[in-house]
Amino acid sequence: MTKLTLATLLLLSTLAYAADPKPADYNVTVHVSASHLVKNLQDLEVTIDGKKYELESDLGIGYLLALGDYKAKLVRNNQKTPYESDQEYEFLFPEGKTRPYQVVGHWE
Repeated sequence: MTKLTLATLLLLSTLAYAADPKPADYNVTVHVSASHLVKNLQDLEVTIDGKKYELESDLGIGYLLALGDYKAKLVRNNQKTPYESDQEYEFLFPEGKTRPYQVVGHWE
């Protein structure tokens, strides 16, 4: 019986991990105004809620992301101090794939 329980738990955890992302969770609009490849990283200049950021991802190497609007969600928002932060957004693409982008810069 324990083998069956363990097998069921493993199957359920695998299914939960492989589940398609829910578009409703991606409620942030990110406008990509520049896309660069820099030392095997995808580097983006974006606007989120009127603020300008630089985002970076090591996934999708070799391809430039098209300019325009993308749906995203904030997946990490660590505030070490009131003046330091560590943030990551996850983009949802039209075919249902996702890609993480870390905030590596911001300006006014």
